[in-house]
Amino acid sequence: MWKQSLSTDAPASVILIRLLTGAVFLSEGIQKFINPAEVGAGRFAKIGLPNPEFLAPFVGTFEIVCGLLVVLGLVTRFAVIPLLAIISVAIISTKTPILTDKGFWATAHEARTDYAMLLGSVFLLIAGAGRWSLDARLANSRL
Repeated sequence: MWKQSLSTDAPASVILIRLLTGAVFLSEGIQKFINPAEVGAGRFAKIGLPNPEFLAPFVGTFEIVCGLLVVLGLVTRFAVIPLLAIISVAIISTKTPILTDKGFWATAHEARTDYAMLLGSVFLLIAGAGRWSLDARLANSRL
């Protein structure tokens, strides 16, 4: 079962989606620690998330660890699951107020990166890490 979750028939070009998706999550996680007032606990408090001093570093840690795993293509299908939860909460908590205040087009503009991250993560969950990944190497090894 373990090897099955690592195996992938996805083409080598999946590396482009994997690297970009993982790098954005990795970057966002690092920024939560570097600039907590703007991106971390301060931002979480501003949008009304509970216990922002705990939640922001918690989310940031998952973004860093899972983003790095996605970049490496290591346990990719498992790594994108928490990232899907994070991006879903981000879309709901930050884009719903824009939708109610400014309408569809403003929301579509503001959410374009979030939707790309959501779709990239869903794609990796379905397709796997691709031929050029540690998952592919492990799936083809004699473990």
